[in-house]
Amino acid sequence: MIFNRRQFLAAAVAGAAAASVFPAEARTANFKAIAFDAFPVFDPRPIFKQLETLFPGRGNEIANAWRTRQFEYTWLRTAAGKYADFWSVTSDALRFAATQLKLDLPDARHRQIMEGYLRVAAWPDAPAALRQLKAKGLKLSFLSNFTAPMLEAGIRNAKLDGVFDDIFSTDRVRVFKPHPSAYRMAMEEFGLKREEILFVAFAGWDAAGAKMFGYETFWVNRLGLPPEELGVAADGVGRTLDDLVAYVEKR
Repeated sequence: MIFNRRQFLAAAVAGAAAASVFPAEARTANFKAIAFDAFPVFDPRPIFKQLETLFPGRGNEIANAWRTRQFEYTWLRTAAGKYADFWSVTSDALRFAATQLKLDLPDARHRQIMEGYLRVAAWPDAPAALRQLKAKGLKLSFLSNFTAPMLEAGIRNAKLDGVFDDIFSTDRVRVFKPHPSAYRMAMEEFGLKREEILFVAFAGWDAAGAKMFGYETFWVNRLGLPPEELGVAADGVGRTLDDLVAYVEKR
């Protein structure tokens, strides 16, 4: 039986998290912490723009093949119980994409592309919005598939030292989102209940996964994509972190 991407996500998340989801009417607006995926804060576009420079006329092709395999590997490794960290998975996916497309990828070029993940900086709206949220007394963290060194590099590049109370990499639990154990980290590390945490997603599948787990969820849909067809919807949707600030202020 062949599963497509949406069927895999629905089965993986719903099967493990069904008992954890609580009714919307039980939720309160009194959250005390916000957990962010990496990409609502960090701008990934330069990582993929350099592909067009290195592979003229084929940048989008390799970017799409790379991203697709990158996340398929995280889900397949989680399902199979064969963990490798996100840096390794991303590296493997890049080599696969180049081989699939018959593109020459010597080690030096491979390193150059991968190091783009260590040079990410913030989206223009992110620093001011994050500091507004911090000023409200909220605890802020990352809850990301990124490794801790990847997140720490982004924080340094974006000059966001002191803004985040902690970083929760899925390395801690050795499974990737949307596995419930990945989302549960924020509860356990902060010592808070589900309803006291707001999760902020970049990808539609991550918004769906967090919502299935039971978090109030805000989707920063910077790419203007449709929601995933997984039977759940984010509590709030916007294009920037300014929209997130407005959502929090209304709550």
